[in-house]
Amino acid sequence: MTILIRKAIITQPGSSFNGQQKDILVAGGVIVSIEDNITEKADTIIEREGLQVSPGWVDIFAHFCDPGYEYKETLQTGANAAAAGGYTHVFVLPNTNPVVHSKSQVEYIKEKSKSLPVNIHPVGAISKNAEGKDLAEMYDMFASGAIAFSDGINTVQSAGVLLKALQYVSAFEGVLIQIPQDKSIGTHGLMNEGVISTRLGLPGKPVIAEEMMVARDIELAEYAASKLHFTGISSKRSVDHIKNAKEKGLQVTCSVTPYHLFFSDEDLMDYDTNLKVNPPLRTPENRQALREAVNNGWIDCIASHHFPQEWDSKTCEFEYAGYGMIGLETAFGVAGAVGVNTERWVELCSINPRKVFGLPAATLQEGQAADLTLFDPETTYRFEEKHIQSKSKNSPFTGKELKGRVIGIINGEKVFLNT
Repeated sequence: MTILIRKAIITQPGSSFNGQQKDILVAGGVIVSIEDNITEKADTIIEREGLQVSPGWVDIFAHFCDPGYEYKETLQTGANAAAAGGYTHVFVLPNTNPVVHSKSQVEYIKEKSKSLPVNIHPVGAISKNAEGKDLAEMYDMFASGAIAFSDGINTVQSAGVLLKALQYVSAFEGVLIQIPQDKSIGTHGLMNEGVISTRLGLPGKPVIAEEMMVARDIELAEYAASKLHFTGISSKRSVDHIKNAKEKGLQVTCSVTPYHLFFSDEDLMDYDTNLKVNPPLRTPENRQALREAVNNGWIDCIASHHFPQEWDSKTCEFEYAGYGMIGLETAFGVAGAVGVNTERWVELCSINPRKVFGLPAATLQEGQAADLTLFDPETTYRFEEKHIQSKSKNSPFTGKELKGRVIGIINGEKVFLNT
């Protein structure tokens, strides 16, 4: 199969093609030509006004719920949502049933996802059953294809367990991913503790529960001389801790979610259960600090935190609602809406994730395998439920105006184009 991409602006910081408008010919899943004007015939021609192309995007924290919770999401529906959102690679969480804590579960996901349009990378659990007690067999999972290790939605609370895990994975350059939250603080909190939680009469989660965990885990990572990635950070002080760690030369990286850049706790005034997330939405001041950190380079990646929930888990009282929202299909449009420029987005979602987690670099170059995302960063549109490919529909962005639309992906010989 041959695909001709016409008059596309290449967005790849550091490339000699960056910012240039080119024709790109893909044949048999390989980029065979990048020229000003390609006249060869092709099976599929892609040509649209405002078209840009970059190396394929990578999402590092998504829940596809398979096996065990297929009523929320499956590998197939999750992959379709990822492709619609412009992703060619997705890291999936271990919080399934059974938990991905052994090589057999890693191999199940790898095998079942071979035919899907995106490359799915299992994240192995740090501890058995993601309970934070006994270490799982991380080396066996690594050898079977686990891309990184995390207890996913469960923060490792024990400093001793996390330290052992950091020491264990350093032997093979593994990376641990942690949502920073001390669960002994604000144990029953439902949203950010502050003026808004008081007005709404909802128990709060103090931001210090995150900041203390970030500070603790940085100390552990320094002691173990190991790699640690924080995801879902939501506070200015967390950013400051991570900035200081980087300046000391520690192997500490971080990611932020699109929804922490878009919403604040003030958006919860109507008790929208789709905005019940963990870590919770913080104050407008913290949101602004995150936006600045994204633009000045202290944030390494943007992670969707795609957490599907079935209808029953969200159509109920706020107290009983499940945590999380779907986010793969809206991530790019949300980032554009809050002012993240295109080159910075490509760094956050294409270049940096590959560096942090050891994936081969993707480049637009003749002779390289096609791993491409096609998009238009300037189009504004209203996101509607009809755009959702995910099995679940729990998105607070339905009805919101977003900026930046994904046209599709080319992943080897697999092509996915949005209609």
